[in-house]
Amino acid sequence: MNLHLQPSKVNPQSEIKITGSKSETNRLLLLQALYPNITLENASNSDDSEVMSKALLQDSKSQLPTPKSQLIDIHHAGTAMRFLTAYFATQENREVIITGSARMKERPIKILVEALQQLGAEISYEENNGFPPIRIKGKKLSNSRVSLSSDISSQYISALLLIAPKLENGLKLTLEGKITSVPYIKMTLALLNEIGVETSFVENTITVNPLLTPNSKLLTVESDWSSASYFYSIVALSETGNQIKLSSYKKNSLQGDSALIEIYKNLGVETTFKNNTILLTKIENFHLPSSNFQLDLNDSPDIAQTIAVTCFGLGIGCHLTGLHTLKIKETDRLEALKTELTKLGATIYVTNNSLTLEASSQVNSNIAIATYNDHRMAMAFAPLALKTDLIINNAEVVSKSYPDFWEDLKTIGFSISTQ
Repeated sequence: MNLHLQPSKVNPQSEIKITGSKSETNRLLLLQALYPNITLENASNSDDSEVMSKALLQDSKSQLPTPKSQLIDIHHAGTAMRFLTAYFATQENREVIITGSARMKERPIKILVEALQQLGAEISYEENNGFPPIRIKGKKLSNSRVSLSSDISSQYISALLLIAPKLENGLKLTLEGKITSVPYIKMTLALLNEIGVETSFVENTITVNPLLTPNSKLLTVESDWSSASYFYSIVALSETGNQIKLSSYKKNSLQGDSALIEIYKNLGVETTFKNNTILLTKIENFHLPSSNFQLDLNDSPDIAQTIAVTCFGLGIGCHLTGLHTLKIKETDRLEALKTELTKLGATIYVTNNSLTLEASSQVNSNIAIATYNDHRMAMAFAPLALKTDLIINNAEVVSKSYPDFWEDLKTIGFSISTQ
């Protein structure tokens, strides 16, 4: 499905309810599988969370004798691939093969597999060494110490932390190198703390104590800050005085992408908290940065696409660093950004870790944006409909994290039609 976004104006005041964080939901779904007396509310309705839930439900409904090997297909869901690899490694007398899309088979899993093997896991590769699909023979993991490189993806670390309280002796995890996306690691630890797991994170060592059974617990998932980023972009590109209210959000969020509050204050958007909602307001008489807008996004790389597109729409330059993990996402996001922004008239340079956009007032019209099976490509470019008309190819890809995205844009005033 390709969508045509005609030049639009947003309503002066709008309100949107965004479902639970995909990141929090997927962590809590795994913990719920390990500890069934946990109950969740406001869980994400994203494809990734549906895939995760289905795989775990499929496991819980299986009865002995189990098939020799059960096939788990997680499609494009990278988080599910990492988390389920760790989960199934701990499930005694269960054998599964986890596979996914063609792109998923190109995304590395070796670092996590080797860490789990240090703990005693039995995992092998079905096709290419270091990449899915993988075969896992679940067993009791008796070791409690592991070390791994920490500069690739924090999801490897979170996957180990999530199974740690079920290990007989817990886990002592030593991280080697510069740690990427620290807020996501802290989110995982905070969620473990919420169910009663004792943890510590000192320098490059994380310790997680075992927990047999937590008290029954109802956990409410905070709405997704990554999804909020597109509305920050919309307000930044809209007229002075426009407001969008989003729910439900916490001031003391566990999500690293809540960094949007401070980042977008520098791009003309004020954030006000009231009763678990945030009100985004375009600041009056705001003066944009006169030189390149510079950010290190090592802790929140998922919002890089949105920020780069916002800067382009505002006609300002930016230099974004800390982006090395974007090379192994649903697509190579840095190259994809370069290709699509260039179509729109941008001058942009990328390295393995950074993106530099030159200031420009040129925005080409009637450009078709390729999405590369990447939900964030579709959503990051959509706010440019406030500046020009554009076409979003394969727009349904947003269902990976935000199925209601296009309907919510229509609610706030976007003019969208099927091409």
